[in-house]
Amino acid sequence: MKWMNKLEELLNIPSPTGDTEEAIAFVEKEFKTLKVPTERTNKGALLATIEGESDEAITFSAHVDTLGLMVKEIKSNGRLRLSKVGGFSWISVEGEYVTISTLDGKEYTGTVLSTKASTHIFSDETNNMKRDDDNMEVRIDEKVESKEDVEKLGIRVGDFCYLDPRAELTESGFVKSRHLDDKAAVIILLQLAEKIKKSGKPKKTINFLISNYEEVGHGATARIPENTRVFFAVDMANPGPGQESSEYSVTIAAKDSSGPYDLGLRKELVALAEKHKISYKTDIYNYYGSDASAALRAGHDIRAALVGPGVDASHSMERTHKDAIDETVKLLVAYVEV
Repeated sequence: MKWMNKLEELLNIPSPTGDTEEAIAFVEKEFKTLKVPTERTNKGALLATIEGESDEAITFSAHVDTLGLMVKEIKSNGRLRLSKVGGFSWISVEGEYVTISTLDGKEYTGTVLSTKASTHIFSDETNNMKRDDDNMEVRIDEKVESKEDVEKLGIRVGDFCYLDPRAELTESGFVKSRHLDDKAAVIILLQLAEKIKKSGKPKKTINFLISNYEEVGHGATARIPENTRVFFAVDMANPGPGQESSEYSVTIAAKDSSGPYDLGLRKELVALAEKHKISYKTDIYNYYGSDASAALRAGHDIRAALVGPGVDASHSMERTHKDAIDETVKLLVAYVEV
């Protein structure tokens, strides 16, 4: 349960894209506890390395940045108009609690609501109105009735609004929370690092890139170590109608919106999963991109794979199971030990 508890702890650290320092520091501390050297990139990402017998490297990436919101406008009625950070539906955050973080370190709570939230006032308009940038707002839990009232609190345009993750571990082995994308994979990489350290010096050098701009598309475009030959994006898999992914298995992605992943790597991973009796699925995602996609678009000469635990209801109220996390760790360990 140690790593599941660490996952819950990480899930409760706000880290929307652009405001990830606290979460990066948490992961940095965990790597240092494992005696894995780390460094920060100029972009604020974290790079950790376990030296191997060979200089040739495998780089694993997971991203600590999440979806979020920013203040777009302080309205005349004291409500906040919002701008989304990352790609998600307004419907998935309607009614959610948020924390507004100001530049001078103050925090205020609030709720994401539609501009016509009261059924007793707007009747059918409440159900029928479109949920979009113009029709959603934050109601601040302070006595504010004007733009000036809000400004006196120190709130301004550009302030982050953190979505309440509502992280919970169940006795049946599930973890349900926002932002399992991709904090579940960050914990998977920490477990992988722990197992490698216990096994002795690996054959190849192992890098861990904890990226912090994945949700906006440029997470792993830079600072991939030059000796990287194989690159793994470790990220969520998406169960659902027409999909093979499962909350209880590791998924090996064949293709996403950026195109096919390396066929040779996929064959190796499938063979390893079958050899070690690891529960796995293969899948294709039409509306998905990863750190591996970003690295390839940036021109890195790498063989790339995408693997990860099945996470239900992606970019909404997500859920996965301990089994999927465990199976992903097993597959990555098997690959490293080849």
